[in-house]
Amino acid sequence: MPNIKGAIKRVKQSAAANEQNSQIKAAMRTAVRKADTALINKEENASELLKDAVKKLDTAARKGLIHKNTAARQKARLTKKAL
Repeated sequence: MPNIKGAIKRVKQSAAANEQNSQIKAAMRTAVRKADTALINKEENASELLKDAVKKLDTAARKGLIHKNTAARQKARLTKKAL
């Protein structure tokens, strides 16, 4: 544990940011997985799940959690399955 006041604050801030980033990334992965299975099984709500997955991918890319090209690639693969 750091002794300097600023360093203590940075540890707290980075822990909070890590928690938030982990939640966003986990929600993104879950949305992509749900959309993928729905598209494969041709479920009724597949388009809604696809829309949600695209939104979560864009959010993660915007926040820098995944690379923008990775988000684009995953979106392309999902939409290709939708067609």
